[in-house]
Parts: sequence; C-alpha cells; structure tokens
Amino acid sequence: MFENADLMTAIITPFDEDQQIDFEALEKLTEHLLATGSKGFVIGGTTGETPTLTETEKLALYRKFVEIVNGRVPIIAGVGSNNTAGTIDFINKVAQIDGIDMALVVVPYYNKPNQRGMIAHFETIAKNSPLPVMIYNIPGRTGVLMAKETVVQLSKNQNIQGVKQCNTLEDLEYIVEHTDPKFNVYSGEDTQALFAKVIGANGVISVASHVYGNDMTEMFKALDEGNYQIAGRIQRQLTPKMQALFMYPSPSPVKAALNHLGYAVGGCRLPILPLNKEEQDILFEKLDF
Repeated sequence: MFENADLMTAIITPFDEDQQIDFEALEKLTEHLLATGSKGFVIGGTTGETPTLTETEKLALYRKFVEIVNGRVPIIAGVGSNNTAGTIDFINKVAQIDGIDMALVVVPYYNKPNQRGMIAHFETIAKNSPLPVMIYNIPGRTGVLMAKETVVQLSKNQNIQGVKQCNTLEDLEYIVEHTDPKFNVYSGEDTQALFAKVIGANGVISVASHVYGNDMTEMFKALDEGNYQIAGRIQRQLTPKMQALFMYPSPSPVKAALNHLGYAVGGCRLPILPLNKEEQDILFEKLDF
C-alpha cells in the first residue's frame, strides 16, 4: 500500500471565517497536493489541528476527505490520545469509514508513560483495532520519547505496521535496520526527507509539501535515478525554507503561506494564533515569496 508513497502530506484543516471546517477549500487544496506530488495523506494529525476539533468534526472531516481522495492514494487518519480506552473507542468509529487505510496513534502525551506503559498502550490498541496502526513518535510534542528499541519491539505486532518518527537520524537508522522491510518507516521531519529515503525509510510525512511538493518530488526522482548531486542540491535549498515553516507555532506558518498563494485555508483555532503582519513579512522573506 505504501511501497511507492515516499512523499506523504500531513494535511492542514482549512477553516472559514466562522472557524468552521471549510470543505470546499479542503478539496481545492487536496487537488493541488495531488498535482504537486503527494502520494498519500495523514488527515487529522498535529498539522490538522485535531486537538481543537471535536469528535463529531473529526469524523465529518474524515468522511469528506475520503470522498475527495476517492481511492487515489492511501489515507492515514489521526486517532490517538493519552487515553487508551478512548483511543480504542474512536478508532473503531473511524474504521467504519470506508477508505481509511491506517490509524495514526500518537505516543501518550501529558501523562508520560514509561516504555513498558507505551508497549501496553499500543499493544492493547492494536489488539482492539480493526485498522492497522502507525505509531506517532514525536517527543517534542508529547514530552516523552519512545525509545528506538521500543519501536522495534512493537513492530513485531502484526497490527502495528508503521511509525512516523520525529527524532534523530541515528534513531531512524536503527529502526530501519532492525525492523522488517515491510514495516513502514517515515520521518516526520521535513529536513530529513532526503536522508530518510537514502537510509532505507519509506520517505517523509511532510508539512513543506503543501508549498514545495514539486521540488520534493523532483528531489526524490533525482535520487531514484541516481542523480545524487541534484537531489542533494534540492534538499540543501529546501532545508532553510522547511525550517522557516516551523519558526512560529505550527501550522500558522504553512497556513499563512497557503493563504498567500491563494488557497484561502483560513487561520488557526486557539490557542494557536495566525501570524501577524510582521511575522508574515519575516516568513515570506525566508520562503522567497
């Protein structure tokens, strides 16, 4: 399912002027992303602002997104929380939506379990999930790191079929080296996109692809064709721009960029604020807009 999906986009959730989900803008954005190289999506992740969405909104978002994508590429839906039982309840509701291929389950945040607790959390969810599970390991957001050895141990569970890994390249290398080739390994760090694929990961789950999808597609194509110098040059040119998209609380920068490019995705829900004029000017200068 994910064999050729090297560039996946963690898609934002567009809002209208009343802070409601803008499904028309979502459809326009999705077609743009598909046209610029996205080979799959994460809907309802961090970039999708799902901590600010109700369960009803998330289910409506996922149903509509499945309709928009219409089977063209795989879809991973965010379902995770720091409540094991609550995650199982929600994952079973999401599994009823035909067209969701995998469930993204974040390492529990705030209550900060140890490695043994993480293993129990994910194994319990996997046992009770109709969907295959992808671990979302993002210590900068959760406040706790799932150790690389824990990821490898969980990869042996038949219903845990991937990881979105947001940590060091060394940990990513270890996970690629010590998991089955069929286990889907993605970096969640845009600046690691090229390196992730070079070391044998599937690719990247990206935010920058909202804006630089064509460039990232060209980079991966060059790599596949053995043109390493071209691929390296593209990554070097993109890295400062990728970093700029996280210089303010995400997804404010990428939404500002999309609005500037004419996609009218609106602002963010509190507690994330849209960029002010000064912040936009600084961002756009770094993005070469």
